[in-house]
Amino acid sequence: MGIIRAALQAVSGGLADQWLEVYEPGDMGDRTVFTRGIKTRKGQNVKGSSDTVSNGSVIHVYDNQFMMLVDGGKIIDYTAEPGYYKVDNSALPSLFNGQLKDTVKESFNRIKFGGQTPTMQKVFYINLQEIKGIKFGTRNPVNYFDNFYNAELFLRAHGTYSIKITDPIRFYAEAIPRNAAQVEIEDINEQYLSEFLEALQSAINQMSADGIRISHVASKGRELGKYMADTLDEDWNRMRGMEIQAVGIASVSYDDKSTELINMRNEGAMLSDPTVREGYLQGHMARGLEAAGSNANGAMAGFMGMGIGMQAGGNAMGAASAANMQQMQMQNQNMQQKWTCSCGHVNHGKFCSECGAQKPERLGTWTCECGAINSGKFCSECGKPAR
Repeated sequence: MGIIRAALQAVSGGLADQWLEVYEPGDMGDRTVFTRGIKTRKGQNVKGSSDTVSNGSVIHVYDNQFMMLVDGGKIIDYTAEPGYYKVDNSALPSLFNGQLKDTVKESFNRIKFGGQTPTMQKVFYINLQEIKGIKFGTRNPVNYFDNFYNAELFLRAHGTYSIKITDPIRFYAEAIPRNAAQVEIEDINEQYLSEFLEALQSAINQMSADGIRISHVASKGRELGKYMADTLDEDWNRMRGMEIQAVGIASVSYDDKSTELINMRNEGAMLSDPTVREGYLQGHMARGLEAAGSNANGAMAGFMGMGIGMQAGGNAMGAASAANMQQMQMQNQNMQQKWTCSCGHVNHGKFCSECGAQKPERLGTWTCECGAINSGKFCSECGKPAR
């Protein structure tokens, strides 16, 4: 009750005439996980049942396929190696593992054929290729604490993931509906998608705990796949003989409240720069002048109204502009006072805080940011002026 490898020469030689049947896999697209074997020609067994694989028949197995010879739901023999195999009911199971691990043999030993006389043998194939393009999308926003924004934000993620069947015997026993002739991934994906989304939330939360900024999540598909593998693969391998292969995030979006918080934080970060604030202030004044010039009651009336407004608010705007200018001057002074020591450390004072060396005089030698030591007004290495 097993299979024996047939030589390729025998397939096209005289022995081919002695075979009762040849079985080929049914349609197996890139979304197919399971299909039955199809009888492609018959010899002398004109009364044979379509469910019965006769003794002496030949089964064809292609690359990245796992073939099972099944009787009454129990597996008699299997192979994951491409080639032609002759059915021999007097032989012991051959168990050609191919690319698969020895765990497949362990699974076979748990659900193998009980030793009864074969009565209704069938041929089935399982796809060992990566099953790609399985779509997912979070039904509800997932919470994400971002250290940069110091806030609890909420995001939605959409994309695709792929799986690979690593233990086809376990997959057949646990995931394939009984009496199924062909199964596409969409036929059985509802339960797995729910588990995937639950694991996705755990993985996203772990990324948050690891300090990854929320704006970087969309570019972390590879890392997310690793998080998913750590979260889900052990259970899926143990329960169903499959694992996550890759996760691709097509889009990440935020709920309205999170978007508002992010925009407010980004605007605040920009306005903390005095040059940005001064530009914003000058732009506001320029827009006021433009609006006054297009006043429906005439430009003069507009400018008079603006003059009154500027007298009322001029002191405040002038004070704000003066403060901006003062901060910009302080920044320029700080930039001018910075110098790079020969040890590579950047300093502001007269002595290096790293090695204690004295700041070189302008007329003497000085060290550029690029590390070159110079005596002139410009760096001889990169051309930057002396500070």
